[in-house]
Amino acid sequence: MITFILNNKTISTSEHSGITLLDFVRYKERLTGTKIGCREGDCGACTVLVGTLNTEGTLSYQSITSCISPIGNAHGKHIVTIEGTNLKSKLTRAQLAMKDNYATQCGFCTPGFVVALTGFAMSNAKKNNSNVLDAISGNICRCTGYKSIEKAAYQVCEKLEFRNEKIDINWLIENDFVPEYFNTIHKRLKKLELKDIKQPKGKYVAGGTDLYVQQADHLIDNAVHLIAEKDYLKGVSIENGLCTIGANATVSDLWNHPEINSYFPNLKKHLKLVSSEQIRNMASFGGNLVNASPIGDMTIFFLALNSDITITNEDGKERILPLKQFYQGYKTYDLKAGELLKAISFKLPNSKSFFNFEKVCKRTHLDIASVNSAIHISVENHLISDAHIAIGGVAAIPKYLFETSQFLIGKELNYEVILDANAILQNEISPISDVRGTNDYKRLLARQLFFAHFTELFPDQFTLNDLVEYA
Repeated sequence: MITFILNNKTISTSEHSGITLLDFVRYKERLTGTKIGCREGDCGACTVLVGTLNTEGTLSYQSITSCISPIGNAHGKHIVTIEGTNLKSKLTRAQLAMKDNYATQCGFCTPGFVVALTGFAMSNAKKNNSNVLDAISGNICRCTGYKSIEKAAYQVCEKLEFRNEKIDINWLIENDFVPEYFNTIHKRLKKLELKDIKQPKGKYVAGGTDLYVQQADHLIDNAVHLIAEKDYLKGVSIENGLCTIGANATVSDLWNHPEINSYFPNLKKHLKLVSSEQIRNMASFGGNLVNASPIGDMTIFFLALNSDITITNEDGKERILPLKQFYQGYKTYDLKAGELLKAISFKLPNSKSFFNFEKVCKRTHLDIASVNSAIHISVENHLISDAHIAIGGVAAIPKYLFETSQFLIGKELNYEVILDANAILQNEISPISDVRGTNDYKRLLARQLFFAHFTELFPDQFTLNDLVEYA
């Protein structure tokens, strides 16, 4: 049985664990405020909150898109739909802000915005205008200008600006952010009599953010094996300059990790290009790598970090493989039957190394790249001592640039070397024309992103105009 609290009601259901949370709350529980929009996690109309008891016994909430989340992942958690945020006789702070700023027209998207803003109020994120806009980055409105919605978000933030400490549920209740029943949830989750969900052999599913876009009907009708809550696949650890990330760790786990952010000062800037808040809260790194998309953002990210992956089988035997040797062809990779990707590990940057990620797509948030690229380069005494470059959207696989990376090592960091390296890069890639651009366009993007790495990392030494002029 799948057991969880839905708003203020305890649910136990024998429904197929692979059906989406969206379909369950709408069609089984008749909570129709959670809307069906894109069914791909793009629009945010289906946004709900997930409250999770962590290992320390504290309860934390995150927003997710329910249209691509299997109901089995709700087991043992608190799921909050728009109906579950309502107060008895007045509007919540988020609802009032949307009303005060005339931030609605047809109203279809409004529940998603309200839930996302409520999630921001309940999160431990610093309460500033930048972060509140991040919180609604996965919500799309099809009929208003966004300025009124932004004003509503700022109004919510204004009531929270001084609250940069841990969540105080009672304060949020007293100040009309959430209804009173929220102060009972912590104890009720602890008292739930949870049994492990029966897990048949089937398709491995973690966050589901890629799989449910590609194979929703198949996953709903066939056996799935949910792995999102397997402890041995979780966590982010740092030891002796080596970072190890469990395959089930989410993008938000990196986003919220202070030590990782100290090694990668621009990490949040990079991750904003990867996905919206709701998807960052769901998407697992293992899923991203095993999806094997030629333009998978985090795949390109980890390739440039020269990562190794740990693979385990049903008997617990493990093997370690360089990620750059994992991909064998389009959507194919070195993973045998019964094997599971367990962890990703890489050496952390030092004072002489630099990392950058770039991406070109049609939208700022939550869009598939036309071309993306990452670089990890070490420079000592003006000489390149190490280099790892990856690029997506220009080959059948996520492309590690072996020849370009090797060429740079031992060279002086100057314009001539960068231009020569670009010539090698162009010979390594083989883009095709598709809906995201022509062959020529992708080659141009590959060049521009390669140049951008150097202008971004060494702005006092290189300018894009000069690189383009010399090219």
